[in-house]
Amino acid sequence: MARQDALLRLHKNLIARRSELRKRLGLELEELAHVKHSSASGDAADAAFDASGEEIASTLAELESKELAQIERALRRLKSGTYGKCESCSITIPVARLNALPFSTLCVKCQRDLEADGGWGSGRGTADWGRLADGNPMEDREVNISDLEIDMTK
Repeated sequence: MARQDALLRLHKNLIARRSELRKRLGLELEELAHVKHSSASGDAADAAFDASGEEIASTLAELESKELAQIERALRRLKSGTYGKCESCSITIPVARLNALPFSTLCVKCQRDLEADGGWGSGRGTADWGRLADGNPMEDREVNISDLEIDMTK
């Protein structure tokens, strides 16, 4: 019953975060549209400053949009009864992980495996990064480009 209570609390948190993100995204997109349509005034430094501010706001809106999509996916999974189950191995994801990242779809083991394999379906990450990091990281040593190449035939 404790897991059920935790899932209900997570549902409420997801709903609240979704509402907050929708509101913030709406304001950010409105602000970006306003900046685009405002008349350009000032010198080149002002224009550069405005452009960098727009880029930061745009990147932030993109990240929040991705988080919103993940939250909405988690809410759909709650409705379908699959929330809290690993999409890869189907084991129950611990509540502690869901508390930390409420839109998790993978257990820690499967997430680690995914990241170790090069991530997100690439299946090509065969470079031996551990070999490159062995020894003293401050030590100057020669790195051969063949050590960094990835076999793309797989």
